Amino acid sequence: MLYLVATPIGNLGDITFRAAEALRSADVIACEDTRRSLALLNHLGIKKPLLSCHKFNERASGEKILALLREEKTVAVITDAGMPVVSDPGNLLVKMLIEAGEPYTVLPGACACVTALAFGGLDADRFCFLGFLPEKNAEREALLAAYRNVRATLVFYSAPHDVRRDVETLFSCLGERRAVAVRELTKLHEERVEFRLSAGYPKEPRGEFVLLVEGAGSENALNALSPEAHIAHYLSLGLDKKEALKAAAKDRGVKKSDLYRYTVAPHADE
Repeated sequence: MLYLVATPIGNLGDITFRAAEALRSADVIACEDTRRSLALLNHLGIKKPLLSCHKFNERASGEKILALLREEKTVAVITDAGMPVVSDPGNLLVKMLIEAGEPYTVLPGACACVTALAFGGLDADRFCFLGFLPEKNAEREALLAAYRNVRATLVFYSAPHDVRRDVETLFSCLGERRAVAVRELTKLHEERVEFRLSAGYPKEPRGEFVLLVEGAGSENALNALSPEAHIAHYLSLGLDKKEALKAAAKDRGVKKSDLYRYTVAPHADE
C-alpha cells in the first residue's frame, strides 16, 4: 500500500494523527528532500529507510517504489511541505500507480493554497489555483491570458526572489486588481499584505509566498473614474502614455482604440 501524506507547511505541530501513524508504520518513506524531511521525522521520533523522490528523478524513483509495492512493502510519500502532487513531486508517480494497478490513498492535511485563501480575505467561494508562474515570459503571458476573464480568485505560489517580477507580470497581463500576499504561513513571522497590482509588492520579500489576486469582474475602483482620470492614474505611476492606455483598457475590458481619444488634447478651435 502507498500513502500520499500531507506534511506541515511551517509549524511541525500541524502534522495529523493519521499522517504520523502512516509514517511510523511505513517500511520506506519517499521524500522530496531527505535532509529537509529528517527535521519532521526526528521531531516525531521516526527512523525509517528513506528514498529520494523529486522532480528530477520521479520516474526512476517511481519504478523503485513500484518494486517495493510488488514486494508488499508499505510506502509513505512526503514532500518538503504540504500535499504531494500539488505544485510538488507526485503527479507522475500517481499516474504510474494507476497504470500499474497498485493501490494508494491520500492522507489530507496542510496545504498552503487553502490556508492562504482562509487567511487572505479575498473571495474564497470560487478560486483557481495556478501554482508557480512559468519562468519564460511568453509562457507566463500565455497562461495568464487564458485565465484573465475567470471570475474567481486566482492563487499563485511565489519564491521570495520572484515576488516582485511575478507581481509586475500579473499587473501587465491582468490589469489593475486588488491583491494579497500571504507569507510564512503558520510560522513565527506569518504576515498578510494587501496592495494593488499597479503599486507592486510594497515590502522587502522574505519567506515563501502565496499571492491571491481578485478575479475578473470584481469591483475595480479605478473603473469608476472618468477615462481621462483613469489614464492619468497610470501616468502618475510612471507609465508612459502607451502603457497607461493599455493598462486602463485592460481594467475596463475595452480596446485601446476606444480610449485613445481621451489621450489627445482638443484643438484650440474646438
